[in-house]
Amino acid sequence: MKIRIFAVLLLLPVLLKAQEQPQAYAFTLKEAIDHAIQYNYSAINANRDVEAAKKKKWETTTIGLPQINGNVSYQDNFRLQQSLIPAEFFGGQPGEFIPVTFGTKHNMNAVVTLSQLIFDGSYLVGLQSAKTYLKISENAKVKTNRELREIVTTTYGNVLLADESILIFDRNKAALEKTLSDTREIYKNGFAEEESVEQLQITLATVNSALENVKRQKRIALDMLKLVLGINLEDQLTLKDKLDFLTQTNMDLAILKEQFEVKNNIDYQIGQNTLTSSELLLKLEKSRALPSLGAQVNFGANTFGNRFTMFNSDQLWFNYSNVGLGLTVPIFSSLGRSARTQQAKIAVEQSKTRLTELEQTLKLQFEKAKSDYEFSMEQLGTSKNSMNLAERIESKNQIKFKEGLTSSFDLTDAQRQLYSAQQSYLQAMVDVITKRAALEKLLSKN
Repeated sequence: MKIRIFAVLLLLPVLLKAQEQPQAYAFTLKEAIDHAIQYNYSAINANRDVEAAKKKKWETTTIGLPQINGNVSYQDNFRLQQSLIPAEFFGGQPGEFIPVTFGTKHNMNAVVTLSQLIFDGSYLVGLQSAKTYLKISENAKVKTNRELREIVTTTYGNVLLADESILIFDRNKAALEKTLSDTREIYKNGFAEEESVEQLQITLATVNSALENVKRQKRIALDMLKLVLGINLEDQLTLKDKLDFLTQTNMDLAILKEQFEVKNNIDYQIGQNTLTSSELLLKLEKSRALPSLGAQVNFGANTFGNRFTMFNSDQLWFNYSNVGLGLTVPIFSSLGRSARTQQAKIAVEQSKTRLTELEQTLKLQFEKAKSDYEFSMEQLGTSKNSMNLAERIESKNQIKFKEGLTSSFDLTDAQRQLYSAQQSYLQAMVDVITKRAALEKLLSKN
C-alpha cells in the first residue's frame, strides 16, 4: 500500500503538468458559435443569472407559505429587582415600607411559532414580479447568445481575412522580389536606371512591413476569437472554414424579402419586460393601501428556578399555547402613498414611450442592415471586377517595364493599385459574412 502511495506522489507532478498542456481545437464557424454559446464567459454567467432568477422566484413564493420558527431564550437575573410594599401588611408600622424581591434567578423559555400570511396585496404583486424577473433573465440569456453569434462570426471572419491577406502578401512579395532581381541584372548590364531598382526596393519594403503587420493582426484576431470562444489564449485554434466558402454560403437574396416582425426581436421583448416591471411597480404602490392579514399559532414552555437546573429530568416546565390574528390597515400617510403612486404612473408612461421609440429604432436598424447586406453583395462583385482589372493592368505594366516601355513609377502605381484592390476584395468578402450576421440578429434567426 505504501509503495502505491509513493508511486502516486511521484506521478502527481507529471499528471498536473500534463493537465496544464495547451489543448488543440478546430472549428467550423457553426461549431465555433455552438462552443461560444456553451463556454463563453458571458454566456456562462447568463445561465447562472437564469438559475438565480429561478431561486429568487421560489424565495418570493415561500413568503406566502407557512413559516415555522423556534426560539429559546435564557435569562440570568444575577441581581433581582426589588419593590417596596407597606410594612403594615406584615404587622409593621403604618407609613413604613419593606423591600421585597419578586421572581427567580434563572428563567428559560422555549417557543415554536407557526405563522401564515392570509392576505397581502404586495405579496401578490411580488409573485408577478418574480415571474417577470425570471423572464427578463431568460431574455437576457437569449440576447447574449444572439450577440455571441454575431461577435463570433465577425471575429472568425477577421482571422480568415488575415489568413488570406498573408497569402496574397506572400505572393506579391515573391513576384516583387523576382522583378527586383531581374531589374538589378538589367541595371548591371546598363539597360535600366538605378532609380528603378530603388523604387522597387521601396515597394518591397512597404510590402514586407504590411506583411509583418498582418501577421501581428492575425495573432491578435486569433486571441480575440479564443477569448470569445471561452478557451485559453495558450490553446491551439485552427479554423476549418475558408473565407471564399463562407462568403458563398452567406450570399442569400431571399433573406432580403423577409418581413421584419418587431415583436420577435429580443430587444423589443426586453423593452416589453421593462414596461411590465413598471406596471407591476404601479400595482405595488396601489396595493400598499390595502390591509394585510396574517395568523400565527404559538406553542411554548417556560421554567424558573433560583438554581440552574433547567435540564434536569425533574425540572418542571409550564406549557402554554395561543393563536392569534394580525390585521394591519393603512389609514393615513400624509399623501405619501399617493405621491409614490403618481410617480409609478409617470414611470409607466415613460416606459411606453421608450418602447414606442425602440420599435421605430429597430425598424430603422432593420432597413439599414438590409441595405448594408445588399450593398455588401454588390460591392463584392464590384471589388472582384476591380481586382481582375488591376491584375491585368499590373501584368501589362510588368511586361512594359521589362521591355523598357514604361517607368518604375508607373509599375509601382499599378502594383499599389493591385494591392489595394486585393484588400478591398477580401474586405468585401468579410462584409458579406458580417452584414448577414447583423441582419439575422435583427430578424431573430438562430
